Amino acid sequence: MFRSGLLASVIVAGVGMASPVFAQSTVYIPAILELSGAGAVSGTNFRDGMLLAIDEINAKGGILGRKIETPMLDTQSDAGISRAQVQKVLDNKPFVILGPVFSGSVLVDMLLTQQAEIPEIVGGEAAAITQKGNPYVFRTSFGQQFSMPKIANYMRDGVKAKTVGVLWVNNDFGKGGRDTFVKEMNARDIKVVADISTESGQADFSADVVKLKGANADAIFVYLNEEESARFLREAKKQGLNKPLIGETTLLGQKVIDLAGEAANGVRGHVGLTVDAPIPAVQEFAANFKKRFNYACDHNGIKGYTAVYFIKHVTEKIGKFDSKAFAQAAHGITISPKDEPGILMEGTWDNNGDIDRISFLGEVVDAKQKIVETLPKLGK
Repeated sequence: MFRSGLLASVIVAGVGMASPVFAQSTVYIPAILELSGAGAVSGTNFRDGMLLAIDEINAKGGILGRKIETPMLDTQSDAGISRAQVQKVLDNKPFVILGPVFSGSVLVDMLLTQQAEIPEIVGGEAAAITQKGNPYVFRTSFGQQFSMPKIANYMRDGVKAKTVGVLWVNNDFGKGGRDTFVKEMNARDIKVVADISTESGQADFSADVVKLKGANADAIFVYLNEEESARFLREAKKQGLNKPLIGETTLLGQKVIDLAGEAANGVRGHVGLTVDAPIPAVQEFAANFKKRFNYACDHNGIKGYTAVYFIKHVTEKIGKFDSKAFAQAAHGITISPKDEPGILMEGTWDNNGDIDRISFLGEVVDAKQKIVETLPKLGK
């Protein structure tokens, strides 16, 4: 269900696509998101961050004088359905497409958007997304090739680990993260002594915890979706797993903490995006989000919010609604909050559509994420 107060330009489930009546007063930017199924936590956070930005922009006159028109289509967390939804909106000639969040869906959808030469701003983090030479795909979050070196350095320098166990979800997101992480471990002479795959939506992690305890690694890298992360943490606490649990945003984000409760305490890791960042603009966004939707958003909310402002800034830079020109201008661009306050933190998009910006090390203390260090751009 959508929250109350959304502008009329936000349309549910693809009903009311761009019509001739509104064609000159709106810009058609549909969203393909995980609104149900295993990815619903991620997709609804992305959606609500996006909606907050859309309403802010539309209240100030829109983009180049046009209000943003955004139908929401549900992938049901299924790559095949996601592809069908993308084909549906492509028939209506969108300017840009937002979403999806799941990497498996992105990898299928982006073939269609590339053929149609329509930019796609995605939430997926699998390294493979931007390694295929597609000039029409962009992220507002780190790809794994940007986040994993930072995690690996922390394993070596912060944790002082000589051996690690790896627990990962067997989908495009999890496999991409696992492969990149293991590569970074090998480069630092850290031995992987347990390599355990799990299934998307898995409910029981008891056997996996037993295997990890038996491996007796110095630390454990956990790379699961948010809901599975919470289930794993509860089981790890139940079995008394006492090794350092290190992960990414999907292990110590707010939704995981809400679901896992005290079992999340002590978890540490790299955080690419967080509402707990010691940055006033991010904290103001977080307060506005919570006031609007009555819950604390996770990193996906920031992805959605900044994706809309990314579109706004690039479009105003080129001065027209031209999808090909948008893609060309977005490569190599650096956007700072002084130029576009809604971007929240300065980011640079490279020729692959990947973003580089500051990030953070975090730890869960008393059921709350605490940022302990700010990490510079990799490019600096």
